[in-house]
Amino acid sequence: MNKVISVAIIGCGGRGLNAFGIPMQTRFSDMFNVVSVCDINPEALNNAAIALGIDKASCFLSEDTFFSRKRADLLVIATQDRDHVRHILKALELGYDIMAEKPLTSSREECAMLLKAQKDSGKKVFVGHVLRYAPAYLKVDELLSSGTIGRLISISETEQVWYGHFVHSYVRGPWRRKENSSPVILAKCSHDLDLLQYYARSRCESISSVGSLSWFRPENAPEGAAERCTQCRYMDTCPYSAKRLYIDRMKDRPDYVFSTIIVRPKKLTPESAWEAIRTGPYGRCVYHCDNDVPDNQQCLMKFSNGVTAILDMNAFTGNGGRIITFHGSLGEIIINEDEDFIRIKIYGREEHENIPISSLVDQKYGHHGGGDDGQLRSLYAMLTGRISEVTSLENSIESHLMGIAAEESRLLGGQLVQVHQ
Repeated sequence: MNKVISVAIIGCGGRGLNAFGIPMQTRFSDMFNVVSVCDINPEALNNAAIALGIDKASCFLSEDTFFSRKRADLLVIATQDRDHVRHILKALELGYDIMAEKPLTSSREECAMLLKAQKDSGKKVFVGHVLRYAPAYLKVDELLSSGTIGRLISISETEQVWYGHFVHSYVRGPWRRKENSSPVILAKCSHDLDLLQYYARSRCESISSVGSLSWFRPENAPEGAAERCTQCRYMDTCPYSAKRLYIDRMKDRPDYVFSTIIVRPKKLTPESAWEAIRTGPYGRCVYHCDNDVPDNQQCLMKFSNGVTAILDMNAFTGNGGRIITFHGSLGEIIINEDEDFIRIKIYGREEHENIPISSLVDQKYGHHGGGDDGQLRSLYAMLTGRISEVTSLENSIESHLMGIAAEESRLLGGQLVQVHQ
């Protein structure tokens, strides 16, 4: 019989509870058993206790109390970005194996500190680069590895950030200011940076990057725009209006609206939603927030084996979804999330092969393209030594250094920066 791994979770928000806790306690209960949780929000903690069936004595509001002793085999860290390093170091001291959400840090020094602490502890640390476990991205890896397009020469990637998601998270929301989070190239594109170095099969040597906060600024506000959407003449016409992004979507996306703007324990009603945008952070005009992170950024990379890559992060897209083109010596592969295809073009052949991404994914559990479920299965296999450590801390630090170098280059006006210094 399988060994059941006991799990503690710190951070019971969307990722901690929905991507880890509930699936572990239900569909993957033959592999995991969540026995303890910690969150600074009493309502989030109570919701987790109920959803996971955990006794109140094993639920903690204080991280100091939670970390007073080891409470499980594995610790899932799903807290805010700025908390990750502190929580990883505490967990390693107690002897936990760790599954941590990303990004971990935007500091070169802390990257080195984490690697040393992990090595000294002898414990396993995995990072949530969930797309490495998604069927479509595994299929691309299979095609590249089998030589379908010959030798890989270059990669072109566009991270299309849906405009509504960008203003929610990076203009009005928790990731709007670099000082409280991570550079947007790390916060939004950690998956992309990880995939690029994974597919390139090489360390990244150097990066040049440019980008700016070009649009969500006071001088770009329409004439007469108010500081809150509910008081604004453009409430029904501005694409970034909180009314249009939240109130008008309540019927079709109630769970999204509830999880993003309602402060628990309030229930989602038309009245509570209107109150949230009248008084809360998500009702502010996008041109009058205190945001300072770029809304577009482009990176040019060179890898040690000669592969080159371009990454374009752009907030001005209608649907979102990655588009990645792999240019090889014998052909090219294109993956387009928005249009639901992997396309294989072999030079000299008139017909192209198209694989629907949706045909590879169990739509019932399709979040992150099926990567969330794939990650949990692989996490168990990695912890029990059945497969190699795919998204280990060592592998993840490489993409973190790429993001750090990209932000250094952007701040230097696009100067070429060495990734490893």
